[in-house]
Amino acid sequence: MTSTMEELIAHLNLAPHPEGGWYRETYRSADLLSHKGLPDRFPGQRRAGTGIYFLITSENFSALHRIKSDEGWHFYAGTGMQIYDISPQGELTVHKLGPDLAAGEVFQSWVPAGHWFGSRVEVQNAWALVGCTVAPGFDFEDFELAEKETLVRMFPQHERLITELTRR
Repeated sequence: MTSTMEELIAHLNLAPHPEGGWYRETYRSADLLSHKGLPDRFPGQRRAGTGIYFLITSENFSALHRIKSDEGWHFYAGTGMQIYDISPQGELTVHKLGPDLAAGEVFQSWVPAGHWFGSRVEVQNAWALVGCTVAPGFDFEDFELAEKETLVRMFPQHERLITELTRR
């Protein structure tokens, strides 16, 4: 097994992701879902599903963002990580993704459509390799990166977390 972050990035041909970390799309369904068969939040047709590799480090968090689809996270290698999920009503859920089941980590978790979420590795000098599956499939048209001031106004009870997981 490839054991260093640099080897994984090279071997998997990962590129920087706009939210932080590195990624590569590994799957884009050939099936198209028609606009009329999708919820109104989608402006057009979408692929049935998409999948990516996503690598994140303790030095490079995944900034808070939201998408219009549900997103499944699957742990592959490295250390555990946390996914911070803020519902539209302001409820915070922390998903602990990783290999340590005795510590409450899980191998997969899901973030519902429309939730604000970001992630990070909290162990110093560590990384996590995960997969993300999106259905209906991911489209950058459905991606919104959080703005700190706007999100703090919406969810003042989470100001510290929002400040830590936003870049603008």
